[in-house]
Amino acid sequence: MTAPRTPTTAEELRGAGLRVTAARVALLETVRAGDHLDVEALASGVRDRVGHVSLQAVYEALHALTAAGLVRRIEPAGSPARFEGRVGDNHHHVVCRSCGVVADIDCAVGEAPCLSASNDHGFSIDEAEVIYWGLCPACSTARSS
Repeated sequence: MTAPRTPTTAEELRGAGLRVTAARVALLETVRAGDHLDVEALASGVRDRVGHVSLQAVYEALHALTAAGLVRRIEPAGSPARFEGRVGDNHHHVVCRSCGVVADIDCAVGEAPCLSASNDHGFSIDEAEVIYWGLCPACSTARSS
């Protein structure tokens, strides 16, 4: 029995109803290869893959990819927006207060949304977003030295 075939990036874009362009393919691949990158880092990665692309085109493509559910945008306080390819699982993040590095944290307990609101105000809640703050191992070590 053969393993199911993984769709190509172009097929994923088409499946989400998006036009396939070299810049969008490069952007989606850069997001997935990166680690919670900001727009500047993503633009640089796209340019490394396909040559010149404007920052505005990167912003527009990120908006389309996020709206289509192919990319997730996170916005830690005091930090530029970051983007990741891990979508649809309601995971959380930990952010270093010193260097700004971001890491994923799976849901701690139970099914999404992982947390129960003390008062849902009549909303049908389907997701919780939690950001933990602290010092990463490198910054902790540097401070204690």
